[in-house]
Amino acid sequence: MGVALFCGCGHEALSGTVTILQNYFEVIRAPGETLDVFTIIDILKYIIYGLAAGFFVFGVLLLVEGFFTTGAIRDLYGEFKITACGRCLTLMFLAYLFFLVWLGVTAFTSLPVFMYFNVWSMCQNASLVEGANLCLDLRQFGAVTISEERKVCTGSEKFFKMCESNELDLTFHLFVCALAGAGAAVIAMVHFLMALAANWGYLKDASRMQKYEDIKSKEEQELHDIHSTRSKERLNAYT
Repeated sequence: MGVALFCGCGHEALSGTVTILQNYFEVIRAPGETLDVFTIIDILKYIIYGLAAGFFVFGVLLLVEGFFTTGAIRDLYGEFKITACGRCLTLMFLAYLFFLVWLGVTAFTSLPVFMYFNVWSMCQNASLVEGANLCLDLRQFGAVTISEERKVCTGSEKFFKMCESNELDLTFHLFVCALAGAGAAVIAMVHFLMALAANWGYLKDASRMQKYEDIKSKEEQELHDIHSTRSKERLNAYT
């Protein structure tokens, strides 16, 4: 659910960012294969597609591993073992990898949330800064080159149109939802790793206890056989 929330809200938030840049900051897509802000946004969208596809495959692997490990748990009172496919599908390393990935994604998603929060706060407090000359310059965020001047100031018509538009408010809250989804994914990965480690410990302890019970049962059976043999020998000697 966290991944779905991040991918859906993140994609729409990036599309809203493109609309804001084009309509209010008059940023034009560079011709050719020049690496500009729109190209970076397109790359981020492809990364979102990759995360969605990767976690879909990861979910399928978890489902398949669940079937195999369930068979091992059902054999708990026999010999503790897991099938060859189950060993191949051990996802501890992959889970740690995705955990680190989502930590980075969460940290990266907090940046646009911070930027949009500043812009949104300026719009909410526009009446308080009426006499001040505050400007939003894209060069501060690295969205355009130093030679390009793309800024919107508080007293301009574009600033008020941007603040009154639905794009800014919707994009800001979409980024907040994307950040919440990324945080939920991190919490889910931590919970999965904790549960996986705990279950593995429980199974290993149960395996050792089962082996102890088997050895104890064999020793008792051997003692019983020895006593039974001696009893038969005494009976035969008496006869």
